[in-house]
Amino acid sequence: MKKYLFFCLIFFFNFNAQSSSTQQIINHLENIYSLQFKFIQKIDNNNTEKGECIILYPKKIFCEYYDIYNKVLVSNGKSLIINSDKIKNYYRYPLENTPLNFILDKKFLISKMKEAQDDKDYPFYYTFNFEYENNFIKVFFDKESLDLIGWETKDIYQNLIQTFLSDVNININVEEKLFSIQKYTN
Repeated sequence: MKKYLFFCLIFFFNFNAQSSSTQQIINHLENIYSLQFKFIQKIDNNNTEKGECIILYPKKIFCEYYDIYNKVLVSNGKSLIINSDKIKNYYRYPLENTPLNFILDKKFLISKMKEAQDDKDYPFYYTFNFEYENNFIKVFFDKESLDLIGWETKDIYQNLIQTFLSDVNININVEEKLFSIQKYTN
C-alpha cells in the first residue's frame, strides 16, 4: 500500500510540475504581441540559412536572410512571399497552406500546447509536439525566459525545416507597413 501511495504522489507532483510549466509558458506567450530575433535555419541537414525576423501576432512575419541574393520572406497574415535576386521573381503562397500559418498564430499554439505534453527528450528547453491538418509541428521554449526559441516543421516540398532563434526581443514597436507584400512582388 505504501508503494502505491508513493507512486501516486510522484505521479501527481510530476503532473503538476508539467502543468505548471506549460501554464507559465502559455501566460508568457499570451502577453507577447511581437518578436524580433536572429535565426539559423537548417533544411534537411543539407542547407543552412541565417537571418533576422520580426513577428507581429497574429500571422505576420518579415525576414531578411544573410545571403548574397537579398532573400526576403514576408507574410501579411494571408499570403507568404519569398523573393530574392537569385530567383528573379517571387514565390507567393497562401499562408494557410504553410506550416508558418500555425507558428504565427499564437492562439492556435496555445490551444495545442494545452493538449500536448512537454517532450522530455530535450533537457534544455520545453518542447511541444502536435500534428494538425497533416502538418507535424514541434515548438521549443527556453526554460529560463519561457520565450519561443525555435520550431521544426516540414515545408510544402516535405523538407524537414529546423529553425533556431537567438537574441530574442519581445514586444518591440513594429510598423504595419513592414508586412506589406506589394513591395516584394514588383
